Amino acid sequence: MRRVFLFALGYVRRGKGGAMAGFFNSSNAMGAALMIGAGAVFALINVLVQYAAMVLGIAAPTITFWQYAIALLIMLPWLGARPSGFRTTRIGAHLLRVGLAVGGVQLWVLGLAHVPIWQAISLIMLSPFFVTAGAALLLGERVTSPRWIAVGIGFLGGAVILQPWSDAFTPWALVPVGAAALWAGASLMTKRMTTTETPAALTLYLLALLTPLNAGLAVLPGAGGFALPGGSAIAALIAVGLLTAVAQYALARAYAVADAAFLQPFDHVKLPFNVGLGLLVFGFVPPGSMWLGSALIVGASLWLLSRERGGDGAVVATG
Repeated sequence: MRRVFLFALGYVRRGKGGAMAGFFNSSNAMGAALMIGAGAVFALINVLVQYAAMVLGIAAPTITFWQYAIALLIMLPWLGARPSGFRTTRIGAHLLRVGLAVGGVQLWVLGLAHVPIWQAISLIMLSPFFVTAGAALLLGERVTSPRWIAVGIGFLGGAVILQPWSDAFTPWALVPVGAAALWAGASLMTKRMTTTETPAALTLYLLALLTPLNAGLAVLPGAGGFALPGGSAIAALIAVGLLTAVAQYALARAYAVADAAFLQPFDHVKLPFNVGLGLLVFGFVPPGSMWLGSALIVGASLWLLSRERGGDGAVVATG
């Protein structure tokens, strides 16, 4: 879920000094702490979303609408939106980018309604590999053989987690993979549009279109609408919206004070947070294959990141 707002906040300062400084540099230490804190809050958000979907029976489009509508109301004053920021000559590209982001959000919440947190969060980490493959296939960027090897290892890790050959496999497990692919598409659109669009325009169009598009999906037949079944549901989704705003602020601050390449390893701390809360709240016990597959994904993504240092320094969401 968090990558949608990371796209929105992609204008924050980055690339402090180029190469990674030492960890005990005060800015890096603060960035690491903020990244870890954001990961912990996102894990709590995921548990609340899964509780709202699995236990309270709220439809995924309804959850998604209220989560981001509440977060948007909280974040807009902080973002300082101005009408001049909407100047653009590429409205179609903005619509496509936001559509991909909305699709990713919808699939992510739908996945949490049907699969354990440990499986969903492990599979969403495939997004960087979709970004790399998409950059080569869709944008025509040159991708070296070592990077393709990293992509292959990452998808092998995803196959280990999915285990489509086992009796325990369910097609619902493919939904987080779809979310990872759509978020990667939105990330690629962001990268492509930065050549002509201002960061303010990218931010404001995402925030302005995200909630109405989610609202449109929520009112489709059978989607659930806006009504919430009782006080528990209202409290849960208000908490989710508030926590989403808090997590996005922490994430934006992390990228504002520290280099993106330095922060990337700390992003993977979200995995044990989600696994631990899933076990504590729902009793979801991950199998050994989850740890093996996750090790392949994390190792390949870190290696891929190391190969891509020295580029334009753009922040690409990976979790």
